[in-house]
Amino acid sequence: MAKPNLFTFFQEVRSEASKVTWPTRKETMVTTAMVFVLVLVASVFFLLSDMIIRWALSLVLGLGR
Repeated sequence: MAKPNLFTFFQEVRSEASKVTWPTRKETMVTTAMVFVLVLVASVFFLLSDMIIRWALSLVLGLGR
């Protein structure tokens, strides 16, 4: 295997970097909004799950009043 040349390495890096497609501002805003909505949905789900499990355990263990 040939020893890589530093100049060749940087040419290849530049070539690969030019192939990158960046999202548009609109795509970034939409995906950010989707993340916030899904975080909200997940947090409500886990809150309700926690409340139901706590209620069920209190009934099973006789700690309910």
